[in-house]
Amino acid sequence: MLITALGVVGTINCESINAAPSIYPTGTTRYDPNKAFNSYVLFTSGDNIAHLIDMNGNSVHEWKDAASHSTLIDPSVNGGKLGHVFVTLDTVEGKGTGLIPGQVNRKVAKTVAELDWDGKVVWSFGEKAPGGVAQQHHDWARLPNGNTVILANLVHPVKGFKQPKVLDDVVYEVNPVGEVVWKWIASEHLNEFGFTPNELKLVRNADIADYLHVNNLKVVGANHWFASGDKRFNPDNLLFDARNANFIAIIDKKTGKIAWRLGPHYSDVSEEQQYSRKVPRPVDQISAQHDAHIIPEGLPGAGNLLVFDNQGVAGYPPASVPRTGGSRVLEIDPVKKEIVWQYTGEDSGGPTWSFRSTHISAARRLPNGNTFVDEGQSGRLFQVTREGEIVWEYVNPYLRKGKDPFTGRATANNQLYRGQPVPYGWVPTGTPHTEKAVIPPELSRFQLPPAP
Repeated sequence: MLITALGVVGTINCESINAAPSIYPTGTTRYDPNKAFNSYVLFTSGDNIAHLIDMNGNSVHEWKDAASHSTLIDPSVNGGKLGHVFVTLDTVEGKGTGLIPGQVNRKVAKTVAELDWDGKVVWSFGEKAPGGVAQQHHDWARLPNGNTVILANLVHPVKGFKQPKVLDDVVYEVNPVGEVVWKWIASEHLNEFGFTPNELKLVRNADIADYLHVNNLKVVGANHWFASGDKRFNPDNLLFDARNANFIAIIDKKTGKIAWRLGPHYSDVSEEQQYSRKVPRPVDQISAQHDAHIIPEGLPGAGNLLVFDNQGVAGYPPASVPRTGGSRVLEIDPVKKEIVWQYTGEDSGGPTWSFRSTHISAARRLPNGNTFVDEGQSGRLFQVTREGEIVWEYVNPYLRKGKDPFTGRATANNQLYRGQPVPYGWVPTGTPHTEKAVIPPELSRFQLPPAP
């Protein structure tokens, strides 16, 4: 099967991304409707549009988004309203933040908002934020009481740090009229994060202001641990992870103290060694992780922690990870702190490095037991069964285009910060979707013909 197969799987793109081939198909590249959990998918990419696509890759609805952090709002905590999303309305040039791996530019969010299905602003935050700028990053969530929790940055001096000002992480709870009614500042809890005295010295003497880089904020939600009496997992508590410091933690919403933590210390793995694939086992070295959350009730694995373990460079001191390893998706019993399920490239028949994203990315459990994965660095979204079979795959065709400041050469990047599965019931009645199977070609024959 030659180039004619591309009419089925997507389009060809001639611009390089990351370390991938320079020519590759985009759109839906494989799809088994009988094995996949059929849904929509929401993401924002380089075109600054939040796309709601169906499983065949059709963009069925769009919202303008000034950043890359669009997030669906659950109707169960939003008065039953369907099709509402969080987006960034506008940005301003950041000051003193520097550039970090995975950060596209220095811009920070000025105003963030809830948009309805038609794109109308029904709630916003920014004008009443400290300094009049939201500085929201990575995550946000609507609460059952109608308020919104927002993960934001706070640029300020912190005593004992080498940097004159740090890019601190702060959580705001904001009421419906945009006022901050509760806040939590990471630097006030340094001694609760599990660092040894020597590690804490490294943290305080970090060469970058973004010393923790918290990239995720989730409401813990209802779970059987709390129902059985474990107050650490109070549904109102907040879970976050710190990419640069290799730990995941739960904030007690009432006291602000850290109620539960995983990391920053794990079983050591040498650079040349590969991780075990046997489960259950104690959690081994996580590094530069993203999207940690408690699997919601009603889904397979409910109550366990699901996290995209990037295996990127992170830690104080930097963690030792396998030199030729890939990324992992880990499902963890948060009480025993054991890995009970995992996904690596090997589970789909490839080498470990065939699944790899050293920054950004996400993973979510689906109702049929599959796991939705965002391999963000390469712009690939896919669904995998518990046994490792890929039953849906999509490559982001919406590139961020620019120009290399040194060579002047055109650049293109289809990285995708966070894709999210969206149930059919989330959208207004009548929203279209298709479920047509896409059969991938045999790779050894999937070739372009020579020029005539």
